[in-house]
Amino acid sequence: MKKQLSTYPLRLPASLKAAVAEVSRADGTSINQFVTTAVAEKLSALKTAEFFTGRAAGADIDLARRLLRRDGGQPPVPEDEMP
Repeated sequence: MKKQLSTYPLRLPASLKAAVAEVSRADGTSINQFVTTAVAEKLSALKTAEFFTGRAAGADIDLARRLLRRDGGQPPVPEDEMP
């Protein structure tokens, strides 16, 4: 399966481009590969934050506190099972 690629003209300040060129040269990669990886990492971080924000919105803090305060040494109750 062939990957679809698109181009995007990117304008960088000269100092930033020089820094990217230096790092990618030291790493043995191209500037394009460096920028592609940086964009992928940023998107991953944003998607991860979005995921956990969504999970936190549905959290029942009072229930979690009650579970943490309960006596230990008891077998799990049926409500503790994952669906």
